Amino acid sequence: MHLRTCQTCGATLCCDSSPNKHASKHAETENHPVASSTEPNERWLWCYQHKSIKKY
Repeated sequence: MHLRTCQTCGATLCCDSSPNKHASKHAETENHPVASSTEPNERWLWCYQHKSIKKY
């Protein structure tokens, strides 16, 4: 399981490889589409709305 942080409100939730997929559910229900990885050495943002990734 990996964690993702919502870039709108700062909530940190589990990713889609977890059974409950909290981060994607949060993105959909709260209309907060962008999340970042919390993993060391991973520097990217994921947009659930556009299904796209942006490295930084």
